Amino acid sequence: MAKDNGQGPREFIAVIPARFASSRLPGKPLAEIAGEPMLAHVWRRASQSRAGRVVVATDDPRIARAMAPLGAEVVMTREDHPSGTDRLAEVASRLGLADDAVLVNVQGDEPLIPPGLIDQVAERLFDDSGASIATLAEPITEADSLFNPNVVKVVRGLDGRALYFSRAPIPWDREAGDREAWDRESLATRPESLDGDAWLRHIGLYAYRAAFLFEYGHWSPSPLERLEQLEQLRALHHGHAIQVALARESHPAGVDTEDDLARVRGLLEQGSMGGNS
Repeated sequence: MAKDNGQGPREFIAVIPARFASSRLPGKPLAEIAGEPMLAHVWRRASQSRAGRVVVATDDPRIARAMAPLGAEVVMTREDHPSGTDRLAEVASRLGLADDAVLVNVQGDEPLIPPGLIDQVAERLFDDSGASIATLAEPITEADSLFNPNVVKVVRGLDGRALYFSRAPIPWDREAGDREAWDRESLATRPESLDGDAWLRHIGLYAYRAAFLFEYGHWSPSPLERLEQLEQLRALHHGHAIQVALARESHPAGVDTEDDLARVRGLLEQGSMGGNS
């Protein structure tokens, strides 16, 4: 039986998964930016959203100690989670949440995340009672992004629900010919993109219902998920609906590399993102 989580109408919990280990940037959540750990900036952004509760989920006591002076709520989780979604599933269980509780996964390497996008993805899930997940996307306007495997693409139906996610350039315009033909013009000028929905870049911000997370933790990675290395395909494989909204504002890139870290440091130290993070 579902437990009472004390949430009111449309209240949600923002959860920030934070692992110390990183293949490209070890200790990334604690990387110093403008005098504070990167994770502190993410936590403040999430705290500026309409979330009724902001939780840091980590497997490393160094991260817990770093967030203690801020008064952040921290949940210690196992070390062996293969994805952030798996870590959120443990958090939902540890907090004893009701099946209909909504959690938003705010990635711990996005110190510039706009609070409004956190609110938007939660609202999208509340608006579709039949969806288990909601996420965001934005138009792709250049062929370089469309053909970049690190840019995840999504196609959706008339109801706004995802049909598929891929690292490949989808949908494929068979009349466009080879890659050089795609490069000759901006995708924004192509007739198919005039509705702003022909080619979409997926933004890795998710809202989940707790009931879905309780199921997800018991599933093995699906064949398509293993092939594309995209964990959201596990949900589609099991028949769960994913709502996809067009982001209402720009989504700044997160921190994956040393160059990204230098860029974000410059923006926040100069106050280029509009005040405190």
